[in-house]
Amino acid sequence: MNQDTWNYLFISLSFALYIGIAVKSRAKSTSEFYTAGGGVSPFANGMATAADWMSAATFISMAGLISIKGYDGSAYLMGWTGGFVLLTVLMVPYLRKFGKSTVPDFIGDRFYSRTARLVAVVCAIFICMTYIMGQMRGVGVVFSQLFPALDITGGVLVGGAIVFFYAGLGGMRGITYTQVAQYCVMAFAYTLPAIFISMALTGNVIPQLGFVGSAVAEGGGAPVPLIEKLNVMNQELGFEKYTDGSFSKLNMFCLTAVLMAGTAGLPHVIVRFFTVKDVKSVRTSACWTLAFIAVIYLTAPTIGAFARVNLIQNLHNTSYEQVPSWFKDFEQNRQMAWVDKNGDGKIQYFGPKHGENDGAGGVFVGKPVFRESGEKGEFGQPLYANEIAAGSNELYFGNDIMVMANPHMGGLPQWVIALLMAGCIAAALSTAAGLLLVLSTSISHDLLKNILKPDLTDKQEVSAARMASFVALAVAVYFGINPPSEFIAKTVAFAFGLAASSFFPTLLLGIFMKTMSGVGAISGMIAGIVFTLSYIIYFQFLGGRADELLFGITPEGIGLLGMLLNFLVAIVVNRFTAKPPQEVQDMVERIRLPHDAGEATEH
Repeated sequence: MNQDTWNYLFISLSFALYIGIAVKSRAKSTSEFYTAGGGVSPFANGMATAADWMSAATFISMAGLISIKGYDGSAYLMGWTGGFVLLTVLMVPYLRKFGKSTVPDFIGDRFYSRTARLVAVVCAIFICMTYIMGQMRGVGVVFSQLFPALDITGGVLVGGAIVFFYAGLGGMRGITYTQVAQYCVMAFAYTLPAIFISMALTGNVIPQLGFVGSAVAEGGGAPVPLIEKLNVMNQELGFEKYTDGSFSKLNMFCLTAVLMAGTAGLPHVIVRFFTVKDVKSVRTSACWTLAFIAVIYLTAPTIGAFARVNLIQNLHNTSYEQVPSWFKDFEQNRQMAWVDKNGDGKIQYFGPKHGENDGAGGVFVGKPVFRESGEKGEFGQPLYANEIAAGSNELYFGNDIMVMANPHMGGLPQWVIALLMAGCIAAALSTAAGLLLVLSTSISHDLLKNILKPDLTDKQEVSAARMASFVALAVAVYFGINPPSEFIAKTVAFAFGLAASSFFPTLLLGIFMKTMSGVGAISGMIAGIVFTLSYIIYFQFLGGRADELLFGITPEGIGLLGMLLNFLVAIVVNRFTAKPPQEVQDMVERIRLPHDAGEATEH
């Protein structure tokens, strides 16, 4: 069988499995639609949560960022991992004990205000819509690679239709068991290529040990660890050392902190812990989730490093007539491009420190450049060959293609490549489905049922949720085709900034500060998300310049200042407003107390 046949076989089987599970697990009540009836086992929920968490940004884009940026890309790894610990320690046990089905539910009741609920709904919509844009973009990238007849736009449309079918049909019950299957696909699809490539490059079957411990030959000299070899290769080509970073310390700190705090405020991850039966099950489920996430997150740095080594060894200084066939396939699909600037017929891959370079470092700036001047690809604004003629770099590609290109570069079997493609799609679809459910429930349950039309029946509420899913997905598909950033992880980072600046401080204050008033919480949420969203819009859409960045902080990391602003405004406003009613303060005490612990001590 050829590669296309293997791809179609694996994708068809996985789709049949997902849709079959969704049909069999179809939600029949609002409880099953929103929280799967609250009866999911901790083991299954841990696997489903891991799948929900490991989005296209993790599966496709994070390793690509680490591959290209080295140390700078590790901010995503550290932030997302540390954030999940914050989430499981500071948030979900208390929110699960409260007994509601959504984050706006908790905020509306805790701050005894329909306005607070409405603001929370608006925040949830902004967060989830921004997040799902990146997922739909990931679906488009994968489908365009799988099916040459499809461009990224067509891929986004096909993926959107599939997500709507099984998310809208099955609700949380269907999504949960579908995500269990998707996690299994992702885990095998991510780890097997890493094992094969580690054996080929380092001779070590364990990728992590191969990356940092196995000695490999370096230019005829004494063998050195692969990570050191990569440092040398990067510097020789004009890039920063792989283990060094170009980000300022402040920007690196802000980005990592935003990803951590944003994780702890993500509504689609929080709601996953509402599907188990009690608080003890929440903690058990969290332990399983961390274990399942570790499988992917401990492998991502090795995949990024292996991909960079293979890219340089396969393409740099290679005659175009002798390049592997996979490069021409990626070039045809507009995922990679070569511009022969010096006319020698060879591909040169250089970084910004190699003479007078254009500074792109091999990564697409705008649309990919093809040999035919003026031809447009799929990456934002056009960049023509004559605009970069002065640079020495000749190779262009997108960060998000590195994971998919890695098994091709490593010469892996066709079935392994097909499995990886199935895993890429599973990653994007699993998170998109969870986000779509949060969007639909925010509109149907929190907005319609609890604010606009309290007399909705269960059947009407589920129907409204499915209609809201369709509208939300239509908007997400549009922005998947026209995203705020071409890199999936960067788009997703914006969602984390919005979550960090809105939900994280509000939830934390709502749980641990029983005297926090509704007016204070509402003021903080509005201040935080308006500041963060305005900053992102200005620099991503309105032409903001690098020299205008506040303290040099990029839009991905600005959510930290938005979070601090939220805390500041909420606490200051709270000092000048009435305390919450006594029954609300008592409710907060009950949430914080372990079962049968007795009365809390006043502080």
